[in-house]
This record gives sequence, C-alpha cells and structure tokens, in this order.
Amino acid sequence: MNRELEAHCRIVARRLRAGDVVPFLGAGVNLCGRPSGVDWRSGPYLPSGGELATYLADNYAYPPRERRDLLRVSQYVQAVTGRTALYEELRNLLAGDYRPTALHRLLAELPRQLRTWRAEGSLSRHQLIVTTNYDDALEQAFQEAEEPFDLVTYVARGEHRGKFLHRHPSGDVTLIEQPNAYRRLSLEERTVILKIHGAVDREDAERDSYVITEDNYIEYLAQTDISNLIPASLMAVMNESHFLFIGYSLGDWNLRVILHRIWGAQPFEEKFKSWAIQRRPSQLEERLWRERNVEIFDVDLAEYVEMFEDVCLNGATGR
Repeated sequence: MNRELEAHCRIVARRLRAGDVVPFLGAGVNLCGRPSGVDWRSGPYLPSGGELATYLADNYAYPPRERRDLLRVSQYVQAVTGRTALYEELRNLLAGDYRPTALHRLLAELPRQLRTWRAEGSLSRHQLIVTTNYDDALEQAFQEAEEPFDLVTYVARGEHRGKFLHRHPSGDVTLIEQPNAYRRLSLEERTVILKIHGAVDREDAERDSYVITEDNYIEYLAQTDISNLIPASLMAVMNESHFLFIGYSLGDWNLRVILHRIWGAQPFEEKFKSWAIQRRPSQLEERLWRERNVEIFDVDLAEYVEMFEDVCLNGATGR
C-alpha cells in the first residue's frame, strides 16, 4: 500500500498545485491521531458523529433499543427538551477546549506551499475547503498558523434560514443575499472554508446553527437546490475540481443527501476523478463510491497525513 499511497499523494499534490483539489471533510477527521481505545472525553478530543449521538442519548434517556443515529437522537433531544437545550448541549461540546488534529494543521500549512508554487509560476489558487463539521478546529489551525481565511457558513434557523453568512478575516459578517452576484470571495487572495451544515460561533451563541436533526434534513431537501445558495464563484470551483473526501462513509445516507443537493443525481464528471480516505469500507460503501467515480484508499488517516506531508510539503510534486 505504501507505494500505491505515495503515488496517489503525488497525483493529488500535482493537482493541488494546479488549484484543482477540494478537500471535503466529515466528522471522522476528528479521530485523526487519537490513540486507539481512548475515549474522546479523556483528552482534548472532539467526538465523532457516533460518539456525539451516544453522548446525547445517554444524557437524555434515549430509548435503549433504538438505533443511535445522530440525526434521530438529535431529533429526540429536541422533541423532549426543545431546540434551545439541544443547542446548549452542542455549544458546550463544540466550543470547548480541544486541539486541531494533524489533518487540520496540514491544511493550514498548505497556503504557505501554495504561495511558493505561485512564485514559481504555477497557476495555483488558494484552497476551497468544504466541511459538514460543526466545530471550529480547522479555523483554529489556520489562526495558529497565522493564515487568513474567509468563512462561509450555512444558516439553519431564524429569519435567514437557508442562506449563507460570510465572515471576512477582518471579523465583518455579511449575509449572502444574492449568491450569483456576491463578489467578496476570491481564492486568488486566500483560503475559503465553506461549512454547509452550519457551525458553532464562539463569539455569538445566537449565530450557532446546525443541520443536525431529521427535520433539519427534511428542510434541507425541501429547499431550492443548495447549489443556487452557495456563492457562484465557489460553485464554479467545485464544478471544475477533484474532491478529496476525508472522514466520511457513503453508508450514511445524509452524505448522499449532501452530494445530491450540491451536484444533483448524476455521478461526478468523468473528467475529474475523486478520492476518499476511509478505513475498512464495506462492500456497499465501495459500490457507492465507485458509482460516483471515487477511488477509495483504505488507510489510517494519521498515516495518510504523514505521507501527504512528506510528498507535498517536502516538494515531491512530480513537476
């Protein structure tokens, strides 16, 4: 696998140099580097989706024989306590004292490499990073690396539900009213982090917003195609890029909903092969990824990050 993985990393680094790779992050990235068998509450770790579901179920008397799916458990907690209590629980967890993982730090180190490539004459643009995670570990990594970024976050509640907010590096927050005409985002200038399921906001609890219950997903499905809500400049990049899926399982129907809402029912374009990093995928997952023109690499995420750092940040880009 090492030679195959190294070859893959060289290809991704080459395409990244051209500005044509979009990392797509799921809850599994929070497991990167966590020692096997270590509970997330015993250190500065964020929970995975399954761990978050278990935590909520255990604390709110969720029926023991019911399947502990995060969407269903969140729906139950909201039903028995109200949305305010659910949001308070999520905020207590997601605004806690945790550390970015090696993957988050790798993504925050890449802008420096991209500037080097650009100085060498590459057409490389900055990263567009898409995530369904609610935490701000990725943002923390960029702040620690002193790398500016634009944050674009989905609004899941309130009068602006169904739109996106843009937080500029200056701290200014703008509601994106007309996605097709919005001009304040540029990958020529800096990284854009796009959070399509909302997020915690450490500065203002009123801006906390989560697509996390079954009803949230029903609303998500009932909307006009979300691709029409994402700023057109970002959708153009997604429509012309490879995707690197990290921390996802296509066995989760909610991911398939996301992909359907953004790209429609058609599989990814043949002209852009994509990749998924997933440990021990099932036969069903392999089939679902293959149907979408996505190649799976069954490898530990920490090992993947280490290999990618060696290949990409040490200059082995296969020019």
